[in-house]
Amino acid sequence: MEHNHHHHAPKITSLNKAFIIGIILNFSYVIFQIVVGFRINSLSLLSDAAHNFADVVALGLSLLAFKLASVKATEKYTFGYKKASILVALFNALLLLISVGAIGYEAILRFFNPEPQQGLTIAIVSGVGILINGISAFQFFRDKDSDLNVKSAFSHLAADAVVSLGLVVGGILIHFTGWIWIDPVLSLIVALVIIWGTWSLMKDTLRLSMDGVPNDIDLEKVRQEILESPEVASVHHIHVWAMSTTENALTAHIVLKQVIDFQNITKLKQHIKHHLEHVNIHHATLEFEVIDDGCKEDC
Repeated sequence: MEHNHHHHAPKITSLNKAFIIGIILNFSYVIFQIVVGFRINSLSLLSDAAHNFADVVALGLSLLAFKLASVKATEKYTFGYKKASILVALFNALLLLISVGAIGYEAILRFFNPEPQQGLTIAIVSGVGILINGISAFQFFRDKDSDLNVKSAFSHLAADAVVSLGLVVGGILIHFTGWIWIDPVLSLIVALVIIWGTWSLMKDTLRLSMDGVPNDIDLEKVRQEILESPEVASVHHIHVWAMSTTENALTAHIVLKQVIDFQNITKLKQHIKHHLEHVNIHHATLEFEVIDDGCKEDC
């Protein structure tokens, strides 16, 4: 049995830069929202500030996860800290869902205790948010399909831009109609957007945390890639799991049609591993048997 050590993650240097830019821009915007939100007593701005701050924390944790993923393996952590990226993605989802509860609670209170709002100010501040979130989301667009944390960052920042657009429209409506109930309604819309954007992330990270098969893996395709080799009779005990948000691992028992020598076993192993890379398997451990070995289900 041997291990394959190919890495197909997005370029860490460019991602580090994207995360740092996103953190700086969004943290600056959060401060701006909080100052203006308290000054004009706007729950929608403060709710969006809380949402954006959760995203800043998420970006920081994702950046930390990428740093940890590059730490070398040790005697106690033989895979290094690759799994940290999955745990961070799960924590990000939980953090966002907690923020939903806080926003919803404040919005309900504001329905019963409405206060005058400066709609034009809300619209202007939110207009800045469209620009900030749009620039930040663009940094992750290229690599959004290659890593769960990058996908999460892009999705949340893009959703933030849409939320900001909604706040611009709401602010204009408040300014021209005086409907102050729009402010808590906008806050509830922010909460719903967070739930919508977080639910799939939560499901994905929970599955990966329990070593479930990653979304980008089709077990039948994996099986067919192995069976394409003429020396292979069958394959069983296939186990696939995510080592990180970018790397997948596999173990499998491969049954050969007949006994072959060590040199040909090595060539076959390299051939199979190369084909497995085409179906997003980056680390493979293979055990070979022959048909009459009689490997039992628990071997």
